Amino acid sequence: MKLARVAGALAFVVALSFSLHMARSNVAPAPDFPTRVIAANDPEVIVDIASGTSGSEVAALLFKEKVIKSSSAYFRIAVAEKRSAKVSPGAHRLTLTISAAQALDQLLDPTRIPNLIKVFEGAWKSEIVDSLRIYGFTEKEIASAFKALVLPAGFDSAEGLLFPAQYSFASGTNATQMVQAMLDRFKSERIGREILSASGKYSAVELLTIASIVQSEGDTKDFDKIARVILNRLKISMPLQMDSTVHYIKKIRGEIFLSTSSTLIKSPYNTYKHYGLPPTPIGNPGVDAMSATLNPVPGDWLYFITVAPGDTRFTASNDEFVTWKFLYEKNRKAGAFK
Repeated sequence: MKLARVAGALAFVVALSFSLHMARSNVAPAPDFPTRVIAANDPEVIVDIASGTSGSEVAALLFKEKVIKSSSAYFRIAVAEKRSAKVSPGAHRLTLTISAAQALDQLLDPTRIPNLIKVFEGAWKSEIVDSLRIYGFTEKEIASAFKALVLPAGFDSAEGLLFPAQYSFASGTNATQMVQAMLDRFKSERIGREILSASGKYSAVELLTIASIVQSEGDTKDFDKIARVILNRLKISMPLQMDSTVHYIKKIRGEIFLSTSSTLIKSPYNTYKHYGLPPTPIGNPGVDAMSATLNPVPGDWLYFITVAPGDTRFTASNDEFVTWKFLYEKNRKAGAFK
């Protein structure tokens, strides 16, 4: 009983200390430059953020380079705003003596990132290759870069493993280093590690393939339901019949209409002709799509269709799906999807 009272007393002291610290923090905010209008001729500095740099380390670096008035001002902003996690490694062009909030805005501004390659969520490997071409690399250099990658066990392609993010590289960085940075980012992310360490019914390749389809098939708010539909179909050996897999073959984006002839294309990626999953992911999915694949919402749905922008419906009934399909056709012909 005495030991319990001591432990309770210690807990009270710790809680009281934390409360007093928070109170002092509220009374004395971190020194910060005022938010101001930034002129075109304001002095600037290039700040290079290394891969894996923490928020506190970024704060210290910005303070050292005289971008912000105190490291604690930026650190508080970084803790409070989730978007701070999207600050990419590499070079950033920042204005001197600005507020911590403005510093974060500039760190996230792609126009202030020299030598930038942006891998968007769902990007195809072929689109990343196009970015490398724009960067000035030859076909031989790009091919060698992907050939040099040491892929995780079970993977034969880098498709799906190139983590969506903004990448900024120092001058002189070669194509192999750039592609390797994208793969390393995937392996360093918590969600990437969860995918690669999968030990359940589906392999890492299969989970990432499902996530890539989820990414391509709908809005973020519906990802967990779309993942469930895919898993439900796989469970009963029902063909997936996903338009996104055919779009991947044809390399087209933004289409909502799929012709009958397109469903007859001879390709292992055509889920209208072939049962099961495609042989590889059909793009590089983001965190939300991968999370939804690992944690799909419970449900018996086998069908889903977007009948109008923002109106995606899920059902286990083929009859209901057919009814909704007629509504989709009506809305499409009326121009609802333009």
